[in-house]
Amino acid sequence: MTQSEALGILKTGANVFLTGEPGSGKTHTVNEYAEFLRARGIEPAITASTGIAATHLNGMTIHSWSGLGIKSRLTRYDLDKIASTEYIVKRVKSARVLIIDEVSMLSAETLAMIDVICREIKDDKQSFGGLQTILVGDFFQLPPVIKNDLLNRRQTTLIEDLSGRFAYDSPAWNRANFTVCYLTEQYRQDDKDFLAILSAIRRNAFSNEHLRHLATRKIEINAAPANAPKLFSHNVDVDYVNSEILAKLPNRTRIFDMSAEGPAGLVTIMKKGCLSPESLCLKTNAAVMFTKNNLKEGFVNGTLGIVLGFDKMDNSPVVKTLSGKRIKVEPMDWTVEENGYVRARLTQRPLRLAWAITVHKSQGISLDEAVMDLSQVFEFGQGYVALSRVRRLAGVHLLGWNDRAFQVHPEVLTKDEKFRADSDSARIAFAKLAGLELEKMHRDFLVACNGRFDSVDSGVFGEKKKKKKKKFNLF
Repeated sequence: MTQSEALGILKTGANVFLTGEPGSGKTHTVNEYAEFLRARGIEPAITASTGIAATHLNGMTIHSWSGLGIKSRLTRYDLDKIASTEYIVKRVKSARVLIIDEVSMLSAETLAMIDVICREIKDDKQSFGGLQTILVGDFFQLPPVIKNDLLNRRQTTLIEDLSGRFAYDSPAWNRANFTVCYLTEQYRQDDKDFLAILSAIRRNAFSNEHLRHLATRKIEINAAPANAPKLFSHNVDVDYVNSEILAKLPNRTRIFDMSAEGPAGLVTIMKKGCLSPESLCLKTNAAVMFTKNNLKEGFVNGTLGIVLGFDKMDNSPVVKTLSGKRIKVEPMDWTVEENGYVRARLTQRPLRLAWAITVHKSQGISLDEAVMDLSQVFEFGQGYVALSRVRRLAGVHLLGWNDRAFQVHPEVLTKDEKFRADSDSARIAFAKLAGLELEKMHRDFLVACNGRFDSVDSGVFGEKKKKKKKKFNLF
């Protein structure tokens, strides 16, 4: 399916799962649809499963948007609290279109909780409270991280235990009845040999011939290009490289220590999950990444920047983001609540060094070149994600690999065949619609969302506005 065909389906108001290979233009298509809506007075809720993915869409994490936060379980108390929080209620109630990017990293249970929250706040039993819901992602990429949250598991939850790991295993996925739009064009890679390698990994047909091509890109660590981003599978490797580069910078190191309060066991668990280190070491000109959302100050989890210096009054680091914004970075809190009370709190500057990043953090990024070590890959899709960040084979610098590096999840392989078939069916069905019929569907959805429409949108129709948003499903 082409991007224009997918846009035509999105404009009808159908719930859509937008997928395709890395570089097929998923983010571009979402941004095009968002611009279409905004030009007609409809502001879409643009979110992603991770902070760094949200930055690519100028959005926020779905966890923040929905009020779910760090919760991995949802109790009746949690739901009542979220549904009585004024700014969350206002945000969800005013939304007409919900976009969630990098859905491959969203668990089945999390998608179900978001569905419950939307239905509760909207007071609407329809899927996601009647919102047009657009899920974007590629399940061949990184799967969700399943955390062992003992605190929440002791509580009575509103979501039944789900055996499936992926978002498509969620009952919320089935209720939404998503139309699949599988993009088949390629915009990132223009190297035929490299594309053949990526396609072979995706089909689980990676051979010795493909390995022979990749082996030509193997280098020793001392031959790695100095300015190329470095991708690793484990945080420990990322931390080592970042510390080594920091040590080579001139000027003195400024150290910012994390403070903590609460039960020791809970604090230990929180520290392991916190993206900011216990001791944050910085210097002027250090490459950094923000680790928390603060839309008011102009950053989200994943925003990249450079340390310009340190405030003379309180020593706070001053960071210039890639967009050019200067931010004085002050301490922020990470908390765990239970029954309305804060049980534990961490306080630290929301930063970490960023010369090297994990493969997980690289998802959604396009690079001209990258140094990558795939010798400790432990998850299906990690190697595929790392390689597919780069535009051409000549930009790949491999330090090593293991047997898992070029494998994809066998369950996803089977599911992908169905997604392709469903997308073909959708393309054919919508192609059969007469131009005026499809135009009317587009216009009706705009009217239902209280959006504006011009002569191009209105066609020859002059109907009155409908009170309730209409959902279209051809299948």
